[in-house]
Amino acid sequence: MRAVSYAAYGELPVLRDLPDPTCPDGGILVRVAATGVCRSDWHAWLGHDPVPLPMVPGHEFAGEVAAVGAGVTRWHVGDRVTVPFACGCGVCEVCRAGDTHVCPDQTQPGFTGWGSFADLVAVSAADANVVALPDEVGYVEAAALGCRLATAYRAVVSVGRLARGEWLVVHGCGGVGLSAVMVGVALGARVVGVDVSAGAREAALRLGAEVVVAPGADLVSVTGGGAHLSVDAIGSVDVLRASVLSLRPRGRHVQVGLLLGDAAEATVPMGRVIARELEVLGSHGMPSRDYSGLLALVASRAIDPRLLVGRVIGLDGAGAALAAMSDGGAASGGAGAGAGEGASAGMTVVEITH
Repeated sequence: MRAVSYAAYGELPVLRDLPDPTCPDGGILVRVAATGVCRSDWHAWLGHDPVPLPMVPGHEFAGEVAAVGAGVTRWHVGDRVTVPFACGCGVCEVCRAGDTHVCPDQTQPGFTGWGSFADLVAVSAADANVVALPDEVGYVEAAALGCRLATAYRAVVSVGRLARGEWLVVHGCGGVGLSAVMVGVALGARVVGVDVSAGAREAALRLGAEVVVAPGADLVSVTGGGAHLSVDAIGSVDVLRASVLSLRPRGRHVQVGLLLGDAAEATVPMGRVIARELEVLGSHGMPSRDYSGLLALVASRAIDPRLLVGRVIGLDGAGAALAAMSDGGAASGGAGAGAGEGASAGMTVVEITH
């Protein structure tokens, strides 16, 4: 098969001929039609998130089932599918409860094994992890769900329990943050976008935010008493604190942006949490069971993932697109990405022709 790969951290990923992956028992092979270029891939390529080498990056993908392994019951060759970036083992107690995205023994294409910058990618535990694509959702749109929209949807809907008419404050209008804005608008919420970048704030307005402000604004006044739901899509101790302090009584804070290093032990203003009965929640990716609601919004055009796409390229350009992120290139947007990152340029999607 054709695949873009690298054998050493920081080495330019190049298009090569590599052996086809083996279809695992209980799993499938997907013939990739489109795959996103994500900052998480960039971190792995530079060794910030060590991966086994050589590696084929890519984890935001959609395509057709090309082969079915022994024991698979739900999928057949030719089915149109997508896959969450975090896949469960399918057999443990956590997976049996439907929480495959937090399986202790999870796999991630592009990180634990070869990913989707390739003609074919293997997916394990297919009956637990794979998601059917409606005919109304194209492959480029499905790849754009990737980390961004899927992560944002779960944070806002499944974890944050956003209701129509509530105030949603989104801190950081990069890939995940702008996705959260889109989800909030589609659900009929009143959305505030917060970002240091004027371009990012303008992007949030274009996607339907009612108000945009720079960090430090009085969010309690802006929302007439505080946010019902506030999301940190950046990953910052200061932003986490500002988010919690912006909530009205019994409000919910959802932490999506990754807190790394010493920040992972962040102190939360628990006095305010207790006095106002606030909720402080974490959200990581999205399990396959939650995709139906998001795909219904996409199929109905209430959400248009293509609004997050800046350009579509061929497989031969994927390695350069990944490397360009070192210079602040357009392909961006993982949950740990910085405020405003990729807000104006949009994500890069690789479309693969066979």
